[in-house]
Amino acid sequence: MSSMDTKWTKPLLYCVSGFLLFEIITGLSIYLLPFSLTNQVMVLLHTGVGLIFLFPYLWYQWKHWVEYKDRPWNEFVITGYIGMAATTVAIISGVVLTWQAVFTTHITAFWKNIHIVSTFVLIASVIPHIVLIIFRDKKVKEKTEIAISKSSVQKRFGFNSFYLLGVQFALVGLFMFAYSSPKLYTEIPDDYLYHHGADSPFFPSLATTSHGKLIDAELLGGSASCGTSGCHSEIYAEWDVSAHRYSAEDPFFRVIQQAMGEQKGAVSARYCAGCHDPIGLFAGSANLYADDLTNRIGLTEGVSCISCHAITEADVQGNADFVIEAPERYMFELHDGKVAKWVSDFLIRAYPQHHIDSFRRPLYKTSEYCGACHKQFIDEHVNDVGWVQLQNQYDQWRKSHWYTEKDPFKTVECRECHMPLIPSMDPSSGDATDYNRTPDDGMHRSHRFLGANQYVPTLLNLPDAETHVRMIEEWLQGKIEIPEIADKWVSGPAIPITIISPDSVRLGDELRMDVLITNRKVGHDFPTGPLDMIQSWIEIIAEDQDGNVLFSSGILDDNYFIEPGAFMFRAEPVDQYGNLIDQHNLWEMVGVRYSRALYPGRSDYARFSMRLDEPGVHYNTFNKSSPAKYSMESMSESVTEITITAKMQYRKFSQFLMNELFAHVVQDDTSPITTISKDVKTVKVYRESGL
Repeated sequence: MSSMDTKWTKPLLYCVSGFLLFEIITGLSIYLLPFSLTNQVMVLLHTGVGLIFLFPYLWYQWKHWVEYKDRPWNEFVITGYIGMAATTVAIISGVVLTWQAVFTTHITAFWKNIHIVSTFVLIASVIPHIVLIIFRDKKVKEKTEIAISKSSVQKRFGFNSFYLLGVQFALVGLFMFAYSSPKLYTEIPDDYLYHHGADSPFFPSLATTSHGKLIDAELLGGSASCGTSGCHSEIYAEWDVSAHRYSAEDPFFRVIQQAMGEQKGAVSARYCAGCHDPIGLFAGSANLYADDLTNRIGLTEGVSCISCHAITEADVQGNADFVIEAPERYMFELHDGKVAKWVSDFLIRAYPQHHIDSFRRPLYKTSEYCGACHKQFIDEHVNDVGWVQLQNQYDQWRKSHWYTEKDPFKTVECRECHMPLIPSMDPSSGDATDYNRTPDDGMHRSHRFLGANQYVPTLLNLPDAETHVRMIEEWLQGKIEIPEIADKWVSGPAIPITIISPDSVRLGDELRMDVLITNRKVGHDFPTGPLDMIQSWIEIIAEDQDGNVLFSSGILDDNYFIEPGAFMFRAEPVDQYGNLIDQHNLWEMVGVRYSRALYPGRSDYARFSMRLDEPGVHYNTFNKSSPAKYSMESMSESVTEITITAKMQYRKFSQFLMNELFAHVVQDDTSPITTISKDVKTVKVYRESGL
């Protein structure tokens, strides 16, 4: 047997060919076939075998090149050189991708594409290279002993190569057999309590799962892993202090949900859970009565990363009218331990397409997606009477000037205000599918979801709560600018107020002090949310040049109540007997006897007046039946000017609720107050003789 033929019998060639076959086949499977446990195991072994393959391949390739480098060029040499170059590029790009998956937040498209292209070039060159050699030898007509021997060693080469390939795939099967994938859905138990029949297991919430079954809480929780993986640490930190994060843990929500559960039964609390506690809802925690009406994961994560990003359908009917689908998780993603965490993080980075497809859907860019929860009603299944519209941010926005159908360049979407773009190192930064973005814009949408709750973050002592509350207050005041919508939004206060009064007034005449309030930047009504709990009002004080108070309205008394007569945005819901709903017991609500809020782009007036003469004469305030504090003790000939200061004030909870409903859950005397806007005007006072 010649030296040229003995190469077919060398173990080094068996190893190289067996490893190369495994790398090619597993690479094709990973690239072409859907996400599966098999492909995940192949990713791990493809990486491991590839690193092992590196050393025997380099040694073999060096020896092979030295042996053939002086041969004349022909089809065998050309395909060999192309295969050598392609394999080298595939190895280098594979090492880079492995390094990125281990030490960075994501693999890059550049190296991924190089790895894929070099693999196909490798296939297109190595297969012809080997086949041509075998075919050449087969054409030898003489059945000489040498020819027969050459054919025999080539068959042995093929057998040994495929034997090694089989051993490697046996490892794939062994790993698959040893690993137990978590169940995505759990059958509803026989003792599960239904509110409205087995076809609506989560009613009175309209939320449901894609299979109508329960989902284990662990499959929808684990938000911290998004941050500790090093991938989405910025987004996780934003979410961790947001209203989505504490939606179930909010102590005020828990008091109200508990009252509903006690009065209407545990299953009625599912009405709240669809938006506030989806993890607890889909795990079946609001079934048999329990104090928490949830579970540990649902309580601490609220609207978790996955419970939001696993929604596949949403409807603007409201009341959590969405469908959620438990995503298939990566290997070891739900396991404890550093090694399991490392493996799952590596798989997500090295094999990310399933992760991207599962959690980055076009649906999430739409305001309709937000409308599934940010629109609420109750009907006879809740109040035993009939349908009543509650808060409805979605329709308020859709009917306002902020929305232009099918024209994103004139429309300001929910996400553009509440999730503005911020500079980012996050691997999810950039978006080619958004109308005004690019894949490499270096931005992600903030997951702080800034709104109006400037109380709960510090109350729960959430991470970086002080910064978050400061940003909420700046948001309420309109101080946060959003460059991406600067051409269709406006600058300045969100709810500006302007004092409308004369520049001068004669002593003895009536001084009109109207306050113009405009909803200038808010995309829905102001205030929005539960207006039976929220308080937003005008505080106005008129002082003379020496600081003596001549008139006031909307100030707090010693017990933190707003003094009677104030101009206030509020709602007064009633039950079927006409009684006031004063503890947010909305499950008894059938209508509203009074409601005042400010529609987007509209204005309202708070009207006040006082007469500049002796005490006891006629004066007007917003609420004549309960007039504002009005002092004339300082009114004298010495008054030369009056300074009017008006403020738009806001607090999350009324003092009545703080005293009657929440006193046992918080130690604060009152809810914090934020001054949203302010205006000051000076009015000159003159006598008969003039100024």
